[in-house]
Amino acid sequence: MSFNEGETVYLADRAGNRVWLRVSYEMLKITSLGTVDGSRFKDLDDGSRISIVGKDYFVFRPGTIELMESLDRGAQIICPKDAATIILNCDIRSGSTVLEVGAGSGGLTTALLSAVAPAGSVHTLEFKEDNAKRALKNIRRTGLDKHWECITGDARSAKADVTADALIMDMPDPWLALDNLYDNLRAGGRICSYVPNMNQAEKIVTALRDKGFAEVYALENIQRGLEVHPGGVRPSFEMLGHTGYLIFGRKTSGNTEN
Repeated sequence: MSFNEGETVYLADRAGNRVWLRVSYEMLKITSLGTVDGSRFKDLDDGSRISIVGKDYFVFRPGTIELMESLDRGAQIICPKDAATIILNCDIRSGSTVLEVGAGSGGLTTALLSAVAPAGSVHTLEFKEDNAKRALKNIRRTGLDKHWECITGDARSAKADVTADALIMDMPDPWLALDNLYDNLRAGGRICSYVPNMNQAEKIVTALRDKGFAEVYALENIQRGLEVHPGGVRPSFEMLGHTGYLIFGRKTSGNTEN
């Protein structure tokens, strides 16, 4: 399918560098490349090759991972390796309703919206107004902002008028918000807390068990790339190691067989 005007795409060179642009069929000013005749994109499709200023690029529609990696960042984002684990372990899919605590720069929100669309929704409770504004700016790029609601407030006391299939908490003291948000999660719903330190992981695991959550477990993702060259393959010297601890659980209903 050919690119449409207003669509966000990126140019990728053979070295893996990316240049982002919004398609227009008029003259386009592209960062670092100068002015280009936008009508050249009219008949191009995903993966097409284009030559600009004597250099070849491939034109791609961004997927979720590229959108996350290109955000205008303020607060640190939850990276793709952890976002993917959250989505799978919380069984988030099209049609799911998700309550998220902490928008940050909108990284995880972008991944959640991609998973729940077109039939679901994400409702984010964000403490800082600046973070909410930056997240909205980033999420508008995805075209999924119609599935998103942002509520500004403190997760320990603010009210969200939603019953969620999953509750995702990215805050330093999630155990303090459990009482306030407990009723927002349906019975059988899944919870995830993302924390950077082990003492925080211990506190939220204990709090979830004390609150009656079942199947409580914690994990950490370590990701290492490979350097692949003709005649030799080795692990990368650099790796995406510790980013945070992920704690999961399921809410029980409280019902008991007679």
